[in-house]
Amino acid sequence: MSAPGSTASLRTANQRRVVEALRADRESELSQAEIARATELAPATVSGIVKTLSAAGFLESERGAGRRGAMVKIARSAGLVAGVDFGHSHLQIALGDLAGNVLGTISRPLKNDHDHAEGLALAAELLDNLLAGQGAEHPDLRAVGMGLPAPISDGGTIDSGSILPGWVGVDAAKVARARFGVPTLVDNDANLGALAEHALGVGVGSTSMAYLKVSSGVGCGLILGGKVFRGGLGTAGEIGHLTMDDLGPLCRCGSRGCLEAYVGADALIAQFAARQPDITMTELIGLALDGDTGARRLIEDSAQYLGRAAAILANVLGLELIVIGGDLSAAGDLLFDGIRNGIRRHALEPVARIVRVEQAALGDKSSAIGSLLFALEAVELPS
Repeated sequence: MSAPGSTASLRTANQRRVVEALRADRESELSQAEIARATELAPATVSGIVKTLSAAGFLESERGAGRRGAMVKIARSAGLVAGVDFGHSHLQIALGDLAGNVLGTISRPLKNDHDHAEGLALAAELLDNLLAGQGAEHPDLRAVGMGLPAPISDGGTIDSGSILPGWVGVDAAKVARARFGVPTLVDNDANLGALAEHALGVGVGSTSMAYLKVSSGVGCGLILGGKVFRGGLGTAGEIGHLTMDDLGPLCRCGSRGCLEAYVGADALIAQFAARQPDITMTELIGLALDGDTGARRLIEDSAQYLGRAAAILANVLGLELIVIGGDLSAAGDLLFDGIRNGIRRHALEPVARIVRVEQAALGDKSSAIGSLLFALEAVELPS
């Protein structure tokens, strides 16, 4: 590793600025002059970097108006990255190129109490299937990003056995790196959903937003100052365990009256079980949208709780956008109207007037795509 401030370190940093400029462009293709403007690097510096990375096969150029007018892009042959998204009851894999373009996704159901080794074995199998579908092999894989629905400590371990029992005490990045055989980064799944929605979804252009993933549990990823905010402990955004009522129902985290105990899919299904055992969240939402009184009431009550929690976030952080994803977001306006009303009731008037509430544009793929984008940070550039 290059020493900070060394010539090699500066060269690597400048290379990353060029590559990030190419990834940030929707077409992933810029002229050298455009790269120089985007990175604020000298044209000669950009020219040297493009020459070096092109010789290594990382970049490629197409002829344009002169050498610096040539259009530069990240080469498809430079390799691939993968995103691995573990939910409480599902596993989703996304495969993409080094420009951040998604080439394919695949998902499978997963047992709630799955062991980490079992889950990683399935992830590796699905990833091999995706690679084969692109005519690629494992040596083409450069890095993996992985999302988990649990707080992850600074040390990279899962501390809460009540939330993800099969992973408690596990150094997630270490075991994933051993399984996939490439550099691997791990983060909370809601953080990665926020990353994806900010980069490619409804949050493009926003500098302060929250992504609420409402599925079996409730996760929250924060974008502050245009970047994912993890806090000093690395666990910022655990809004699912914000207490709504000290005397409320017992939550799986061990506390009472948590937001998740009122709006999580497991909680809603448990409440509806007296009327219809074995119902799925998709079926419950379908009944609500079709006018079933009990199902509608559950969704409307969930919206009130989410609106109150969203108002707290908006008041404290000054958010301009709140994005709702996860299974419950399929309830559409039945849910979103209630959340917006809750913000109007509980947020400061200037905040409530400005903050927007939107549905995740990337649907159920937000966290998987965010994991893929996260993997790009682990890709080593040619020296």
